[in-house]
Amino acid sequence: MASSQQANDGTDRPDLVSGEGKNSKTVVCQRCGSKVLCPGMAVFAEKELFLPSMRKKNGLSTTEGSADGDTLTAHWFVDDMYTFENVGFTKDVGRIKYLICADCEIGPIGWHSLDDKKSFYVALERVNHA
Repeated sequence: MASSQQANDGTDRPDLVSGEGKNSKTVVCQRCGSKVLCPGMAVFAEKELFLPSMRKKNGLSTTEGSADGDTLTAHWFVDDMYTFENVGFTKDVGRIKYLICADCEIGPIGWHSLDDKKSFYVALERVNHA
């Protein structure tokens, strides 16, 4: 992909991913601007994950069985929940916890499988970069 091209998710990835494959900018909440990840703390990963449509936390736990959402492939991968500056988790939805902004509780911005304690994914399309 040429550096002048944009990915299909509307983000200019070469500008966001460092030479080491990590986030070169701060990852922030699209709604309130709260810091989610500091630069250099997450690795770019391509993995197909389904995320329900964005809404407040109290509406997320009722989305099981709902097809209202997006299958996203561009994510920031983190292997330790303590790497995050500011993130919350929903109640279990099956074997998944969704990541939300801890300040404004909008989400899901990401995905965590309870079967793999060391994998947390934040969708590039669901956050801003500053």
